[in-house]
Amino acid sequence: MRSFFVRLKDRMRGSQEDYGVPDEDDGEGYVELSSDSSGDASHTKVKVQSFVLEDFADVRLILEALREGYTIALVNIKPLKDQDLVELKRAINKLKKTTEALDGDIAGFGEDWICVTPGFARIHREVRAPLPQEQQRVQSFDAY
Repeated sequence: MRSFFVRLKDRMRGSQEDYGVPDEDDGEGYVELSSDSSGDASHTKVKVQSFVLEDFADVRLILEALREGYTIALVNIKPLKDQDLVELKRAINKLKKTTEALDGDIAGFGEDWICVTPGFARIHREVRAPLPQEQQRVQSFDAY
């Protein structure tokens, strides 16, 4: 097996010399890359931000953060839910439509929270299988 790799290396070395690529042993067979960090590092990181939905107008702040493309929003909907269910439904529909337009994802967790993500992230949804005790209970009721 070792001889195969030696032959392959020799073959590749020969083809590199044919095309003007320096040999590894010359000491010049490397390329030095500069580490230029002049780019804005704040846009390369993902931000998870919490929001509180107290009024329909608060939707605007959430949507602005999502449109930037680097924010995952965790939204507490309890204040608006306690105050006005019609406004809550309107706010969630607005979030849902904009999220779909951005190719993002939206899902509720718990009774008072929703998660809204931009296009690069997806929310994992897992279907929970019944526990063995629950299966036995269901089976015992089927017997009657």
